[in-house]
Amino acid sequence: MNKLNKITVFCGSSEAVDKEYFTDVEQLGQVLAENKIEVIYGGGNLGLMGALARSVLHHGGKVTGIIPRKIYENVAHIELSELIIVDTMHERKAKMYESGDAFIALPGGIGTLEELTEIFTWYQLEYHNKPIGLLNTKNYYAPFYTMLEHMVTESFLHKRYLEPLLKEDNPSKLVERIQTHTVPLMNKWKQDDIGDRI
Repeated sequence: MNKLNKITVFCGSSEAVDKEYFTDVEQLGQVLAENKIEVIYGGGNLGLMGALARSVLHHGGKVTGIIPRKIYENVAHIELSELIIVDTMHERKAKMYESGDAFIALPGGIGTLEELTEIFTWYQLEYHNKPIGLLNTKNYYAPFYTMLEHMVTESFLHKRYLEPLLKEDNPSKLVERIQTHTVPLMNKWKQDDIGDRI
């Protein structure tokens, strides 16, 4: 079992999405709270971000939000366990990345995709070997996996680097897999194909 005290979660803030997304995220919040896993997230109160935070708190869990000052000054807030205000988006992401023992990407927009792909890139470059879970509600991440498989086929990505990605449509099963999956620490620089696939 991986020792998971904190999970960093990337998620969208749109309110105009299918209710099924909210249902799964609320269930995920309950599971994380019941497993006493603190949630680190972007500090917002809308969309899946807000739904996750409220669910964790409702079920007795702990939530820490990390938010840039510019966003903090323009949005309403949930009463979180802790809210950390930083100056820039870069500071926000760095603090979110370093705080979690694992990562979960919920369905989201371009910001969520950016955070997911960056932390995935960092795995390839040996900055971490933490699990990366994808909550695949309504098969949301199928196109993303299709793109990754295309990268493998075209030799822009080696399939071994897909190791940390754990895709599940069931929130409970996703948390279970994250808790039990050991991600190998890759050493890109000693591989035979060192010249490719960043």
